Amino acid sequence: MTQMTQIPLRLAVVGHTNTGKTSLLRTLLRNPHFGEVRDEAGTTRHVESARLMVDGQVIMELFDTPGLEDSMALLDALESQFAGDGRRRDGPDMIAAFLDSPQARGRFEQEARVLRTLLGCDAGLYVIDARDPVLAKHRDELRLLSYCGRPVLPSLNFTREPGHQIEAWREALARLGLHVIVEFDTVAPALDGEQQLYERLSVLMDRHAASLQALTRNVVGQRMLRRMDGCRLIADMLIDVAALRLMTPADDAAVQQASTQLREQVRTREQACVQGLLRRYRFETGSAALQGLSLQGERWEMDLFHPQALKEMGIHVGRGMAAGAVAGATVDVFLGGLSLGAATLIGATAGGVWQGMDRWGRRLLGRLQGHRELTVDDPVLCLLIVRQLALLQALERRGHAARDPVMLDTAETGDGTDSTDNDAAADYRRGALPEALEHARAHPQWSALAPAHAPSAQRETAMQQLADRLAQSLA
Repeated sequence: MTQMTQIPLRLAVVGHTNTGKTSLLRTLLRNPHFGEVRDEAGTTRHVESARLMVDGQVIMELFDTPGLEDSMALLDALESQFAGDGRRRDGPDMIAAFLDSPQARGRFEQEARVLRTLLGCDAGLYVIDARDPVLAKHRDELRLLSYCGRPVLPSLNFTREPGHQIEAWREALARLGLHVIVEFDTVAPALDGEQQLYERLSVLMDRHAASLQALTRNVVGQRMLRRMDGCRLIADMLIDVAALRLMTPADDAAVQQASTQLREQVRTREQACVQGLLRRYRFETGSAALQGLSLQGERWEMDLFHPQALKEMGIHVGRGMAAGAVAGATVDVFLGGLSLGAATLIGATAGGVWQGMDRWGRRLLGRLQGHRELTVDDPVLCLLIVRQLALLQALERRGHAARDPVMLDTAETGDGTDSTDNDAAADYRRGALPEALEHARAHPQWSALAPAHAPSAQRETAMQQLADRLAQSLA
C-alpha cells in the first residue's frame, strides 16, 4: 500500500482580483469566517494560510493571496529590465531578481506577494470568474505565474451563473498549454466538486498523489457522515412531532387553544432542527429562511387504537375481542360523538387482554370523560419530511462563501412540482408515511415535547430506522 508523504502539499490560491479565491478556501475549509469576502475588488490585501488534515496529519497547506491587479505592466517591466543584460534567465530566476528589486517593494508590491508565495509553494490554483471574458490581462497573469516554474491548475468559478464563458476559457487555457482544468463553483459546488479538485491536483503532483487520494477518501467519508447525522436530526424531530399529543376538553374554545399550542410547538421544534442542520454543516444560523409552517388538518382520530398500540397492550384478535366489540355501542354513548368504529375498538379492548393498562388508563378515562386528543396530521408530517430533506440537500450543495439565505418555499416542498426532488420525496408528498412514524403514534412518551417524555431503546431504534430510510432516499 502506498504511504502518504510526510511533507504536506503547499498550494497557493492565486488569480485576478475578485474572482472568488477566498470564497474557494472558505468552501474547502468549511469555514464561513476564513478571510474576508465582499463584492468589491482587492478585498484580500495580504497572504493568509490554512491547513487540511486527515487523521491528525497535515495533507495540504493552502495560501490565500491578494489579487493580481497590474500584471500587464509588471510583465512589460520584467521583459524590459532583463532584455538587454546579455544573460539567459529562466522564469524562476527572473521572478527572484524581480523580488529583490525596489519595484517589488513599491508599485508592484501586491503582485510581489503573490509571486513570492507561489515560488514557496508546490503548485498554484488559478481561480477564474467564468463569467468574465478572456482578456489580455488574464493571459499575462498566467504567463507571469508560469515564470515561477510551478504547475498551475485553473479553477473555473461561478460556473452555474448565467452567461458564463466556460468554453471560451477552456479554449484559451488550452492555447496556453493548460489542459488540466477543474470546474469548482464556490457558491454552489457539485457534490463531488472537492473530489474532482483533488483528483486533478494529483495528476499534476504525482509525488503527492497518495496524500491527495487520502484527502479525497476523507472528503467522501465526511460527506456521508454529515448526511447521516443530518438525517438523524430530522428523524429525531419527526419522532417528537408524530408522538406529540395534547389532551383537551371538547369545547370549541379549549380545542382552539390546544390547536394553537400544538402548532407553536411543532414550529419551534422544526426550527430547532433547522438550526441543528446548519450547525452540522457549519453554516451561520441565519443562513436559512423557511416560510411559516402551515399546520392544517390536525388529527382527531383516536390513534390510541392503531394496531401497533393494540399490540403494545397485549391485545390479540380472538373470542375475547370479538365479544368485547358488542360493548362498543354502549361506550359510544359516553364518548359523545366518536365514530362507531372507534367506539367499537374501545369495546374490543374491554373484552381483550388488558396488559399495560397503567400506561393507557388515563388516556382512556379522558376519552370517556369527553376529552379529545389533538395530534399532528399525516400530511403535515410528510410536509416536514420533504422540507427538511430539501434543506439538507441545499446545504450539501452550498458553498461556505454563499451569503444569500437558503429559501425553501411551498413550491419546492409542498405541491410536488419541483423537479429536483427525488422519487422518495414524491412518495412523501403523496402521503407515504414511514412505518417508524406510524409506530411513534402509539408512543406519546417518545415525544420530547411532552411532559411525560421518557427516552427508551425502542425510540432510539425507531429513530435510527427512520434516519436510515431518509438517507436511502438521498442516495
